[in-house]
Amino acid sequence: MKRLLLIALVLLVALSPVYSATQGLAITYGEATYSNQALKDSMFNYFQSRSDKNLKDAISRVITASEVNSISKNITGKTYGAGQIVSCAMVDLSYNKGIKIIVDTSKVKIVTPKMYATALKSSGIENGYVVVSSPALSSGESALAGVLKSYEIAVGTPIPQEAKKAATEELYVETQVVNQTGQNPDNIAELFDKAKTEVQKQNLQDPTQIKVIVINIANTMNINLTDQQAQQIANALANSQKAQGNLTEFKSQLEKVTQQSTEAQGILAQIAAFLQGIVNYLQGLFSP
Repeated sequence: MKRLLLIALVLLVALSPVYSATQGLAITYGEATYSNQALKDSMFNYFQSRSDKNLKDAISRVITASEVNSISKNITGKTYGAGQIVSCAMVDLSYNKGIKIIVDTSKVKIVTPKMYATALKSSGIENGYVVVSSPALSSGESALAGVLKSYEIAVGTPIPQEAKKAATEELYVETQVVNQTGQNPDNIAELFDKAKTEVQKQNLQDPTQIKVIVINIANTMNINLTDQQAQQIANALANSQKAQGNLTEFKSQLEKVTQQSTEAQGILAQIAAFLQGIVNYLQGLFSP
C-alpha cells in the first residue's frame, strides 16, 4: 500500500507542472491597482474566489496608461493617467466550452459580458474563462486592454495592433450606441454579433455594404438607429474584418494552448481522483 501511495505522489509531482504558470493562466492589474498592495490583494482574492486554480501559479503583469492610450486615444478621444488605470482581468484557457465572461457588476457599470465577448471576437478570441473587476467604479472600456494583454500572456503570442484597435473601437461604439439609444446593452451587443457574423460569412470590408446589413438586422430587432449610428457600427465592423487576416498566428497559438491547458487539467483531475481513491481505500481498511 505504501508503494502505491508513493507512486501516486511521484506522478502528482511529475505531472502537475504540465499546467504551469506559463500554460494558459494570466492576470493583469491596472497600473494604479498594482502600485497599491491592498488594492492588488483585494483583486487577487476576488479572482481566486472565482477560480478553481491556484492563482499563485498565474503569470501577472501590469497594464499601464501608456498601453491603454496607445490603442484608445485615436478611437475614443480619451487619454488616461496612471492613477486612472484600475481595472483588472484574469484569463484561464483551460475552459473549453466557448467563452465565459464574468464581470463584477458592483464596480464595472457599463460594459457587460456579452459586450466584451463581441469585442474580443474581433481579436479572434472565442474561447476561455475571463473575469473582469476593479477596486473602484469603472465604465469597463479601458479594462478591454487588460483582457487582451491577459490573453497575450496566456497564449504567449502578441495580438496584432490592428486587431486590438478594432476591438477597442467596437466596444467604444457599442457603449456610445447604448448611451444614445437607451437600449439594453446586451441587445446592442447582439446586434453587433449578428452583423459581424454576416460580415464574416460574406467577407465584406466595404462600410457601405456592411451598413445595409446593420440596418436590416437592427430593423428585425426593433432597434431604431440613426444614419450616423448605423455608419459608426458599419465602420467598426469593417475595421474588424480587415484585421482578421493578421490574426492567423495568434488564433493558431490560442487553439494550441487552449487544447494543451484543457488536456493538462484533465490529467490533474485523473491524478486527484486516483489519490482520493487510495485515501478512501485506506480509510476503509482502518475504519471499524
